[in-house]
Amino acid sequence: MAPPDIRSLRRDELAAELQAWGEPTYRVDQVLDWLYRRRVTAWEAMTNLPRTVRDRLGRQFALQPLALVHKQGARDATQKFLWRLADGALIESVLIPANPTLFGDSSDRHTLCVSTQVGCAYGCRFCASGLAGWKRDLGVAEIVEQVLAVERWASNASVVRGDSSVAEPRTTDTGPRTIDNLVIMGMGEPLANYDSLLQALRILNAPWGGGIGARKITVSTSGLAPQIRRLAGEPLQVRLAVSLHGATDAVRARLMPVNRKYPLAELTAACEAYQRQKGRMITLEYILIAGINDGLEQVRPLGQLARRLHAKVNLIPYNTVEGLAWERPAEATQAAFLAALERLNVTATLRREKGHDIDAACGQLRLRTEREGLAGR
Repeated sequence: MAPPDIRSLRRDELAAELQAWGEPTYRVDQVLDWLYRRRVTAWEAMTNLPRTVRDRLGRQFALQPLALVHKQGARDATQKFLWRLADGALIESVLIPANPTLFGDSSDRHTLCVSTQVGCAYGCRFCASGLAGWKRDLGVAEIVEQVLAVERWASNASVVRGDSSVAEPRTTDTGPRTIDNLVIMGMGEPLANYDSLLQALRILNAPWGGGIGARKITVSTSGLAPQIRRLAGEPLQVRLAVSLHGATDAVRARLMPVNRKYPLAELTAACEAYQRQKGRMITLEYILIAGINDGLEQVRPLGQLARRLHAKVNLIPYNTVEGLAWERPAEATQAAFLAALERLNVTATLRREKGHDIDAACGQLRLRTEREGLAGR
């Protein structure tokens, strides 16, 4: 059985381990500094630790970096990373330069979209992530390492730029941080991997870990109502985004099989419970798909739901996926839908999809790579 990756441990868990070894208390901060500030990928790089401690850490724990298989750079400076895990499985992360229509931050800030599963079991009809099915959940360290690996890449690259080069990995990194925001809406259904996700977010939020504020972290779900209620009880003040894509059960069930198990009435009640507990605005993600959910007759039920939940609506033109027949609406249709929502006094944005020229929809690059047999190259 493989040893656990050290980046799956909270500070108190690491402290208990080192205390059992008879190590001084300051050793905990030394190790954490190497892992999360310097972002090392090798025990040998921890040069202020005694050799005996480094050797014992190496025997007790894994320190497995993600292997960068491929990177795509878009004209808008979005960067998509395809990673190989230790078992050979592939996952994706996307680094997005923010703009006012995306998260309201200035353009010198960056958001990382993080995956939580290899594939997806929920089968949303428009999504590439589930086309090859679900393989497994990601471990805590595999979620955390996506952030650390992108930070190492950014430090290597010095400037985030839109080329397709693969930077050589460093064993240590003391450069400035690049990632300001996290969105947990990459491959997989985050709330289906609940325990690993929450442990990873605690590590990424902690001052000794990733140092990313909870309010800079958004967790997206396709609508797992019981887990939304469970998340409401967590002390971590993360944001919630719901992948809605249909404001009636008829439309949503056509696009999202999860709606049959958790129809809109149940999903809405769970979101209301979340908002009562957290007091935070929820985001309703709504991908506009030509001829499916982009008609003006869909605006009123969407607006009613948004007002009931005191939610904002994020309209996203569909990002085409090879092998799927769905198409994005014309820009005039997108604009008309947004204007109709705004006439209902709904807070809404129309997000010009980032990275449309680089397989940026969730799972596209992984799927194409697996189909073409390029993963081992």
